Parts: sequence; C-alpha cells; structure tokens
Amino acid sequence: MKPLRLSLLILGFFSLLCSTSGDSSGIKRMKMQFATGYKRVFEEYTQALYQRYPDIRIEGENYLPIPMYRHVASFLSMFKLLVIGVIIIGKDPFALFGMQPPAFWEWGQGNKIYACMMVFFFSNMIENQLLSTGAFEITLNDVPVWSKLESGHLPSMQQLVQILDNEMKMNVHMNSRPHHHS
Repeated sequence: MKPLRLSLLILGFFSLLCSTSGDSSGIKRMKMQFATGYKRVFEEYTQALYQRYPDIRIEGENYLPIPMYRHVASFLSMFKLLVIGVIIIGKDPFALFGMQPPAFWEWGQGNKIYACMMVFFFSNMIENQLLSTGAFEITLNDVPVWSKLESGHLPSMQQLVQILDNEMKMNVHMNSRPHHHS
C-alpha cells in the first residue's frame, strides 16, 4: 500500500510542476463557440493551431441560440409529437371545440402516412431554423477576437494565426516592460 501512495504523491507532484511551468506569454486559453454545422471546421482549426502553438489550450462548445428560440423549438418538438399522435389515433380535435374539421384534416385522415411525414419534416425545418445560429465566435483569454456573426464569414487559417501572433507579440512586449511602483 505504501508504494502506491508514494507513486501517487510523486505523480501529483510532477503534474503540479508541469501545470505551473508553462508559457509566460499570457496566452493560455482559446475558446471557440460554433454552430453545429461548423464542428469539422473547429476540429481542423484546432489541429492546425496545436501544431503551431502546442502550449495553447483550445476549448470548443456549441453556440446556443437565444433562450426564447430554444423554448419555442422545444415546444414545437413536443407539439409535433402530439399532432402526429392525434393523426395516427384518428381522433378529431376540432370536435372538442364544436368546429367542423377543415379540409386539410380530412385529407390527413385519408393519408395518415403522408400527413405524419409532412408534419414531421415541416416541424423539423422550423425547429432547425430556430436553433441555427450560424455562429463561429472565438475568444482568447475571454476576450473576443473573431465573430462570424459580426463579420459575416469564417476567419481563414492565416487570419487566425495572425491574430494569435499579434496577441503573443503584445503579451511578450507587455511582460518585458519594467514595472514602476510609486
């Protein structure tokens, strides 16, 4: 049992040393928030940046739409399942309100498979539109450095490298300046 404790203590000590002995340039963390369609772009950028800057920590996460859109999409998803269930069961929901069923309901009862498919695909189209942000936002040490929402396009790899190089030069310059105390 003692060798296990000793090896864990040594491992903890070395991991602490490795985590504190890092790059003093100030760049520690890059965060990329992206829409689901840009996951592959994120992975390509991450791989290229790790080759050029092995000490940088890159995080990626999904860029969420505003809460109202998420709630509407969630409601629509549940409502879609309810409508499909009512179509399959064949119960006329308009009778509950004392109304005559409209022509599209009559058609849906005669063509249940098509009606269910139409409800499913139309609802999914609206849900995807609500949840799609088209975002690819990049922050460096919690400071925004690129926004696809503002610029209208993704940064090229050259632009991203230039942003990082400029940030590193600025941080090295700031770290090399003497500090004066009054």
